[in-house]
Amino acid sequence: MIDSDTRLRVASGIAKSETEASQIVFTTLKQRGHPDKPPPTISDGWGGIREAMVEVYGQVPSYSGRGRPPSLKRPGEDWQYLQMVKQRENGRVVGTELRVIYGDEEEVLRSLGKSTSYIERSNLTSRHFNSRLTRKTLAFSKTIAMHQAASTLEDAYYNLVRPHKTLRQEVTAPDRRWLPRTPAMVSALTDHIWTVKELFSRIPVPIVNNT
Repeated sequence: MIDSDTRLRVASGIAKSETEASQIVFTTLKQRGHPDKPPPTISDGWGGIREAMVEVYGQVPSYSGRGRPPSLKRPGEDWQYLQMVKQRENGRVVGTELRVIYGDEEEVLRSLGKSTSYIERSNLTSRHFNSRLTRKTLAFSKTIAMHQAASTLEDAYYNLVRPHKTLRQEVTAPDRRWLPRTPAMVSALTDHIWTVKELFSRIPVPIVNNT
């Protein structure tokens, strides 16, 4: 998941199904500043996110004293979730359909916009950086653990090391016009662009048995 304002990759999930991966994402977000409800979310039409939101953040309604006690979790009234479903003909995108899953329609469309271009561009960047995500190749991951390790490294490089042109800041300096910035800098997580050496020396790497 990516923050559309800072381009920071705030959470990722890798599992054997879309629902399981989405549950990992929202469980991570619950520990990173969103303890009570999911952040406003926009996605494509693939399944899993709606179910994961309810599983992680949903609450079972209190029993009113009549009938059978409720047992299923329900979404919150103040949640915001929008799906942008692509419509295709002969393999080409010919339009999009917006589906408001949770929240007031006008408010959701106003706050979330009508595009998933940020996450799609981020996915394209991942395919360039991480050969395990490249389609129709023998470089695919053979185990989930190795795929998680490679994706975690790529996310850290994306957030801390790689400056983004859309995030650069205009400055009044005699020697340059623009100040390059990373998503982590815009998010106030660091004050400089990290080097690869700094990335490997400052972030502890868990010991994994690769044999």
